[in-house]
Amino acid sequence: MMPKSVYKDIDHFIYDDLYMHSLSAPSGKEILMNCMAIAQMLIEKNISYGDSALDPVRIFSKTNPIEQLHVRIDDKLSRLMKGTDYVGDNDIDDLIGYLVLLKVAKEKNVN
Repeated sequence: MMPKSVYKDIDHFIYDDLYMHSLSAPSGKEILMNCMAIAQMLIEKNISYGDSALDPVRIFSKTNPIEQLHVRIDDKLSRLMKGTDYVGDNDIDDLIGYLVLLKVAKEKNVN
């Protein structure tokens, strides 16, 4: 899904326009920077791990990628609710990342 244009007089999305637009919102710059950090994390993991979240090798689990993402999201939510932290994990960023991957999987209709 391509983001829509920021300005009504432009018919396509331009990243620089989004940055400029973010400056007019009270927390716009922080929102944009956090979203970009999540995107960077997901892209780096996609390069490192391949497309394992959207195209798993299915050695043990035979469920589809969308269901596997549901399970990962449930695990993260459970960890957050129980207050269980693991050194090096950022459960909130991971949860946001899994939700983005779920959105991508549903848009690709990965089954």
